[in-house]
Amino acid sequence: MATIIIGRAVVDGRLLEDARVIIDGGTIHYAGPAEGAPYVPAGAEEIIHSGLILPGLIDIHNHGGGGIGFPDAMDADDARTAIAEHARHGTTTLVASLVTAAHATLLERIGTLAPLVRGGELAGIHLEGPHISQARRGAHDPELIRPGSVVALKELLDAGDGTIVTMTLAPEDPQVDPMSEALIEAGALPSYGHTDCSAYQMLEAIAFSLQAGAIPTATHLFNGMRPIHHRDAGPAFACLDASARGDMVVELIADGVHTSADTVRFVFDLAGEDMVLLITDAMAATGMTDGSYRLGSLDVTVADGTARLTHGGSIAGGTAHLLDIVRFAVRDAGVDLGQAVRAASSTPARVLGLSDRGALSTGLRADVVLTDGDLRPERVMRAGQWI
Repeated sequence: MATIIIGRAVVDGRLLEDARVIIDGGTIHYAGPAEGAPYVPAGAEEIIHSGLILPGLIDIHNHGGGGIGFPDAMDADDARTAIAEHARHGTTTLVASLVTAAHATLLERIGTLAPLVRGGELAGIHLEGPHISQARRGAHDPELIRPGSVVALKELLDAGDGTIVTMTLAPEDPQVDPMSEALIEAGALPSYGHTDCSAYQMLEAIAFSLQAGAIPTATHLFNGMRPIHHRDAGPAFACLDASARGDMVVELIADGVHTSADTVRFVFDLAGEDMVLLITDAMAATGMTDGSYRLGSLDVTVADGTARLTHGGSIAGGTAHLLDIVRFAVRDAGVDLGQAVRAASSTPARVLGLSDRGALSTGLRADVVLTDGDLRPERVMRAGQWI
């Protein structure tokens, strides 16, 4: 049965006050102004929505939720708990992020998650570490961080068999170029971050990735990076500069904890159009109460919704859903609604090479989020099915 949703919708990156979204068979058949909308056959479900109609959101950097972390998931059902937590809040496409771990552990986790990628429940696997900076490790186990190894990387890529879509690397690692090349050859993207590198080293890594045929991403801009200083520009300035040229897409955790509202607004002002990825960096505590959790091999304490390492106090991932991130960007940082929604839907779809989703557009998969006027979820549709 066809479904027609009537109301205010973000279509093609702009807000339409009187829109129609027509869905049939899991596909969007029309999304646009009410005037000119095609005829809908009798019997179609009609929903008149008073809030906002958005495309399903896409999170490219997510460590878990609902009490389960992907780095700790022992089986597919564990992982599905985290996937469902985010799906209920509007994230209809999710990349599962792992953290620095022993090589054997990474192989095990890839073995658990890869079937979910092949089955369409996940969009891919992100390896955050182990080849990152000790100085900017954040919530990564210092004893498990290790120098880059193309041999070890290729073993992980072979284990993933096409399911690994991105990996965080520190540009100062001597093996960053061959590792970037191995990722690109395998159809995955280098993501530069958790780094103490200079601006020059970051620009060199970006240039190599471009030469090898891929636009890289920056892992959660500013976080896990040497800070900006007027006598030492550091990697973050270099990433922003590259983004403004269209040479890099920068991840941003716009939650008021990892980045302030002013910082979020400035990044959207300075970065190139559609070169910002809104992400959660969510961990197991997302959707849960304050308390004690794990992130890989490390203990985490969540207090007042902020996750920090129990020993050391570093921020240990996020506790927001992606729709919360969009809401903070719009309400607190003053980012245009269309821009913020694109940064959480069409831009990550483009980065992941997912041409079948990411917008309310004719012919795309029917991933739809209905929110109230304050961007809080009310109903979520994935591939034409309400969840």
